Amino acid sequence: MQIRKWNYKDILRISEIEAECFPGEPWTYGMLVSSFESESFTGVLAEEGDEITGYGGITVAADTADVANVAVTEYYRRGGVGTAILKSLCEIAKERGAEKVYLEVRVSNAAAMEMYIKCGFKGAYARTRYYPDGEDCLVMVKEL
Repeated sequence: MQIRKWNYKDILRISEIEAECFPGEPWTYGMLVSSFESESFTGVLAEEGDEITGYGGITVAADTADVANVAVTEYYRRGGVGTAILKSLCEIAKERGAEKVYLEVRVSNAAAMEMYIKCGFKGAYARTRYYPDGEDCLVMVKEL
């Protein structure tokens, strides 16, 4: 597995994975393209051979960072891809001077929460009815 920054040519496949992983609320192709306009945003992806198996994005501003997305194709889940992506994002945040990294996760997404906890994240607080379908989210934080 290789982790690298995503390129403009990767956006179509990333948008397909986004739709697969987040069917009710995916980032659109246009939203992914516009991420290239932000100097504070960095996207990384995981590859196995020529196949993109997952991706993630992070925004760093001053001493904090926010993980925007971490998504892994179904076949590669529970194989360390998400963990590798998340660790890469945290390294980028630290290199850019962030002291804390935040992320939001659906309260029903136990698999993601397990990965985040293994990577050193802790629950900070909940946001009630945060998602369009009314589900709550848990905001998690990691000190770098």
